[in-house]
Amino acid sequence: MFVRPAGVSDVERVAQVHVLSWQVGYRGLLARSLLDGLRAAQRVPRWTATVRQAEWPARGVLVADDAGEVVGFASLYPSVDLDQDPTGVGEVGSFYVLPAVWGRGVGGQLMAAALGTFGAAGFTSATLWVLETNTRAIGFYAHRGWEPDGAVRDDVVGGVMMRDVRYQRKLTS
Repeated sequence: MFVRPAGVSDVERVAQVHVLSWQVGYRGLLARSLLDGLRAAQRVPRWTATVRQAEWPARGVLVADDAGEVVGFASLYPSVDLDQDPTGVGEVGSFYVLPAVWGRGVGGQLMAAALGTFGAAGFTSATLWVLETNTRAIGFYAHRGWEPDGAVRDDVVGGVMMRDVRYQRKLTS
């Protein structure tokens, strides 16, 4: 398994990983009808545009590639939060790994590559947002040095108000 920048040819698989990760990872946290109604084809336009807008190393999508199969991805860009300096803070906008490979080190390798990419871009810290009830993801991030920084935001997902918390970590040079 290795991590590499995503190309347009990876977009359909990125969308599939995105949907499958949501359907398993958010089960019990989001409405079942919302999760069951997700379709990868609906996410392809978004991921196509995101991949095409890559400006490495500050912006792009990394994929975890296992023998030519995309099994995870991370979307990276300068922070868009108004209280953050986009020249110094990178944001992990999306971070998902195929549920079939959870616990096999894919997420750890992908996160290490994301942090290395942020360092190459000159960022000194990184942030990400996570659903406050997503204890699995929070545990994963905490184990890798991420900490809540006190920022919260509310989001409506499937007609239900949800709260996200922001996590941050300093980057080592």
